[in-house]
Formats: sequence, C-alpha cells, structure tokens
Amino acid sequence: MAAVLIIEDDQRIRESLASRLAERGHDVEAVGQAIAGVERAVTGSFDVVVLDLGLPDIDGVDALRMIRGVSAIPVIIATARDDESDIITVLDAGADDYVVKPYSAEHLEARIRAVLRRSNDDTGPQVVTVGGLTVDLDAHTSSLDGRSLELTAREFELLSFLVQREGKMVTKRELLAEVWRQPYGGADKTVDVHLSWLRKKLGETAAEPRYIHTKRGVGVRLVAPPT
Repeated sequence: MAAVLIIEDDQRIRESLASRLAERGHDVEAVGQAIAGVERAVTGSFDVVVLDLGLPDIDGVDALRMIRGVSAIPVIIATARDDESDIITVLDAGADDYVVKPYSAEHLEARIRAVLRRSNDDTGPQVVTVGGLTVDLDAHTSSLDGRSLELTAREFELLSFLVQREGKMVTKRELLAEVWRQPYGGADKTVDVHLSWLRKKLGETAAEPRYIHTKRGVGVRLVAPPT
C-alpha cells in the first residue's frame, strides 16, 4: 500500500478519490491548492503524488516543475487535457504518468501500482537496443540504424513498451491498458492503426515485418531482424 498525496481543487473529486483509495488500504492526504500541495510533496513522506493541472492558484505544470526542482517523487498528472501537445509538455516537465478525466479510483490505483513498480526498479536499463533500434527511455529519443526517428508521444510510448519486452508476445489488451490507459478494454483498431504508423517509420509493413511481428488472435512482439 502507498502513501498518496492528492492535489485536486474539485472538492467532490478530491474527497471521493481519497475515500476510495483509503478503503483500499492506502494512506491518503488531499489538498486543494497547488502551493500547499507542493509544500506537502517536498516535506512529507509520500510514495506518489496525484497532481491535477487545473488548480486555482498556479497551473499544475508549474507546480510539477517546482516539485521536480527539489524532489524525484513519482508524480501522476490528472488532467482533462487530452491533446497530444499537452501530454508531451507534462512528460517533458517530469511527470511519470498521467490519467485523463474522467477516470475511476480503480484506474488511478492501477497507474499508482505501475509507477511504483517502475520507480522501485533501479536496475532496468534506460537505453534499450534491439538490433539497429535504440530507444532512450529517459531522453524520450529513438533511432534506427543511427537515424533519428520522429515519433509522436503515443508512438514513442508504444515502441518503448515493446522494446522493454523484446521477444515477448504482448496482447492488444495489455497495450490498451499500459499505453492507452484503458484497463477495461478499448478498440483494437486503435492499436492496429498506431502499429501501422510505427511500422512505416521503422521501414516495414505488416506483410513484410522486420521488428514488429503480429500473430493474429494472440498479440504483438518486437524482435531484432535476422542478421
């Protein structure tokens, strides 16, 4: 169970989340303003912060940068902003994950577990190489055969998820849960379209795969092409 700080100005959401997470055994503290939240984040003993962007005193992105200036505590952004440029901004500002409103307490708890698993794994490589493909997980950059890949935020997340599981068959349901934050299912077509875009940037197709291989009805796996 985790010690969770919720920074959320909407009283109904704040109290509901705090109550639901506490029912699951978490130690929860909730505040309604950014400055008070930043102070508690850097002085308290929390495992993770859930930070709303639309706060009344300062913008949540500024609050995130203030926390990041003095602390490495995992931060999950809760936002109604689902535009890709907004998501890139919060990730570049130091967010560890994000959820898009509306979301359930169960969904948030799943994201908390995932963030804490990652933060507790200090031995995992931050630069992953598979064949001629290199992905820098910290810098959010990737290259193929020495050539930089221009990926969208979602394409980079998809590629990162696959390279960290090199050779392992991953189901579309796993991809929807971990990359699209849809733990209760979603449209497989969404995964198919993004896989198609990613394949194109890797110089391959579903009919002639090099790195990304799909097994109908089973899932997707990423492997190095034969030398």
